Amino acid sequence: MDGNKISFEWIETPVRLEEAARILGQAEIIGVDLEADSMHHYFEKVCLLQMATESACYVVDPLAVRDLSALQPVFSNPRIRKVFHGADYDIRSLYRDFQIEVENLFDTQLACLFLGLRETGLEALLRSRFQVDLNKKFQLADWSRRPLSPEMVEYAAMDGRYLIPLARGLEKELEEKGRLSWVEEECQFLSKVRFPPPGQEPLYLRVKGASLLDPRSLAVLEALLEFRDDQAQRSDLPPFKVLGSEALLELAIKKPLGLEEMETGKALSGKLIPRYGTRLLQEIHRAVNIPGEDLPVYPRKTRVDLPAPVRKRVKALKNWRDMRAKDLGMEPGILLNNALINDLAWKNPRSLEEMEEIPGLRKWRLNHFGEEILAAQAARRGGDGK
Repeated sequence: MDGNKISFEWIETPVRLEEAARILGQAEIIGVDLEADSMHHYFEKVCLLQMATESACYVVDPLAVRDLSALQPVFSNPRIRKVFHGADYDIRSLYRDFQIEVENLFDTQLACLFLGLRETGLEALLRSRFQVDLNKKFQLADWSRRPLSPEMVEYAAMDGRYLIPLARGLEKELEEKGRLSWVEEECQFLSKVRFPPPGQEPLYLRVKGASLLDPRSLAVLEALLEFRDDQAQRSDLPPFKVLGSEALLELAIKKPLGLEEMETGKALSGKLIPRYGTRLLQEIHRAVNIPGEDLPVYPRKTRVDLPAPVRKRVKALKNWRDMRAKDLGMEPGILLNNALINDLAWKNPRSLEEMEEIPGLRKWRLNHFGEEILAAQAARRGGDGK
């Protein structure tokens, strides 16, 4: 394949979108990719949608064609395979912005993980398998800007073109290893992921280092984060582009009471102090005066001391998992992650029927490894009777 030039159709009208949807609806397999603007805006959105069949490639501009309902039957058609790479964010975004649900998903990154490949990034895969180099300079581009340069649109269209042959090759390798059904089952669950509704949890839970703060400093940090979030919404910028989290963390610790202190510190640059200094001081003063009984306390996970029999089963399952994963050439966490190991050790199932009651275990694990898992547990169950 010639990776230097690709042919695609730019779609920015409802009429052309409906025509493309009709053609896509007749395909057996479609490569799908999208570009969003989360690095540049507070209210992120899908800015481009790229779809390729084995003979055609379309790049849709959702900022021009805001109603993509013509594509809903295509994506929900279980007869048509939809190929994504690292589908989690894309699946969530398509549903959030356009109520598009995806059936018959195949995630090439997930396939790579189940094959035990060391490099699972699309850039590395295209280079090794198709001798194609993606232009890195557009990875952090603002895809919401218009007009887009022809070079940017061609870069966006590139991924979709190679997803189908990539999927074909990975499907064949999975089939040879007897793991295709494993990936297909995981993809079925992946196709149902959604963004959670906005929560009411404190903003400081997202800041590294906040757990080390005393309650008063934590209150100051939360006040500063709320101020930043308000400014980010007003200017439609990601919060990190308004004020850095590290700077706010330092202000929460030092709690300057005047602009002079703020200017002598290293938390804020000279440009930010005139813009936000007075307001930040107001937030610091407010938080410093919060009554002690109203101060926040960073939530701590209560450590559960596992009973000795459970600890033994955890160890036995991890030993089995690590050895089996090595035999399969897979990462241990793909075969059986620690959360599932803990569930198994606690619930201590005695049969495959009991194992079916454990959420997230999946049929492929039960069918291919269920008896081995039961045997690993039984070897360390001994006479605990639990």
